[in-house]
Amino acid sequence: MNTCQSGALGEEAACHYLQKKGFTILARNYRCPCGEIDIIAQDAKTLVFAEVKKRATNAFGGPLAAVTGAKQRKITHAAECYIKENTPKFDSIRFDVVCLLAGQITHIPNAFSPRRGTL
Repeated sequence: MNTCQSGALGEEAACHYLQKKGFTILARNYRCPCGEIDIIAQDAKTLVFAEVKKRATNAFGGPLAAVTGAKQRKITHAAECYIKENTPKFDSIRFDVVCLLAGQITHIPNAFSPRRGTL
């Protein structure tokens, strides 16, 4: 299985997990010139931008360590594009990370906050 197939399976598992928790999936693999967002979902009145990271082991810091500051900035800018393009209705915004490690899923709500001056 190549990396793309593995990533797609991880995103599929993350979507099912979030749906079981009551999230409504609005978009997957949203792309714009600023970056990409794996999953955009609604959790009650909160608009959630979720990054999915899948790893086989915790070597090199595990899945969460892969969501670097640069990656966070790209996700934040892509979120701004999504909001401008789609004008969704929401009361708040949240950036989550869904980690898949050795078959286990860990959902981290509010994994990071956008820099001041964005969103």
